Amino acid sequence: QVQLVESGGGLVQAGGSLRLSCAASGRIGSITAMGWYRQAPGKQRELVATISVIGDTNYADSVKGRFTISRDSAKNTVYLRLNSLKPEDTAVYYCNSRDFLPRDYWGQGTQVTVSS
Repeated sequence: QVQLVESGGGLVQAGGSLRLSCAASGRIGSITAMGWYRQAPGKQRELVATISVIGDTNYADSVKGRFTISRDSAKNTVYLRLNSLKPEDTAVYYCNSRDFLPRDYWGQGTQVTVSS
């Protein structure tokens, strides 16, 4: 099992920035990739960004150039830096980890609200 705890969401004006953190614990050695997804009201959960254990990153087109995913392996923590935020970025952001099976684990989610 892998446990994920997110933090860093909040309310920000359009054009502002936030940093989300996701701390992983448990069977860390089984993780092959971690990432962030988001779900806006009335919409399906969508991929935002992922990072593999070797550092390869992947971004949704809608966030490329604005969001940056990174990790601190020593702290078992993944970060998502959100810059140039837009109202359409408003959503609950979920941390995800995937193991070798593959099996997905999810955090509880953190709310990001961008006001216009």
